[in-house]
Amino acid sequence: MAMGSATSRTDSAEAAPRAKRPGGRSARVQSAVYAAVGQLVGAGQRETMTIPEVADLAGVNPTSIYRRWGSIDVLLGEVAVAALTQGELLPDTGVLRDDVAEWARVIAADIGRPKRRAYLRAMVAARDGVVEVCPCWEIRREQAEEMIARAREHGESAPSVRQLLDHVIAPLYHHAVFGLAVDDEYVAELIDDVVSMFSPRGPA
Repeated sequence: MAMGSATSRTDSAEAAPRAKRPGGRSARVQSAVYAAVGQLVGAGQRETMTIPEVADLAGVNPTSIYRRWGSIDVLLGEVAVAALTQGELLPDTGVLRDDVAEWARVIAADIGRPKRRAYLRAMVAARDGVVEVCPCWEIRREQAEEMIARAREHGESAPSVRQLLDHVIAPLYHHAVFGLAVDDEYVAELIDDVVSMFSPRGPA
């Protein structure tokens, strides 16, 4: 997945994942703050952590965190999105079903880890206002669009982006948030379901 006013939280959380990667001192501050949030989440302090606690652990001035993130909710949301979506290579096997299966397995293995579940729940908790756009979801949408476009260029039948998100990604995140299994068997069931929606039908 985590996870001011509700509007300002949403705007800041949406902008952060697409912002330019900071360099120099800014990058060092971000890295230290992200690491501090990760430590506090791992220690079970997701619900109680404060910006002064994060600043103390990160070794930075609390004013720097307030100026950049504004609130603990925005910070939690940004760190969760970064933790849940970075460092992945999009599969390119030449076959859409295999791409989607590998993509889903990697996501499931990641969000099934205890710390990742905590990040995902933090992101959900941080987005307590009206949610129109979720950065994590938009990243998954872009990945789905890329795989589907590539498959169609190869002449493969493909589901819609919405089908792929609603029938593979959404159930995985739902299970992770509620502590249900997101193992390979469950992933395989989801893939079978979505593939049945677009596989060419044989003669009647």
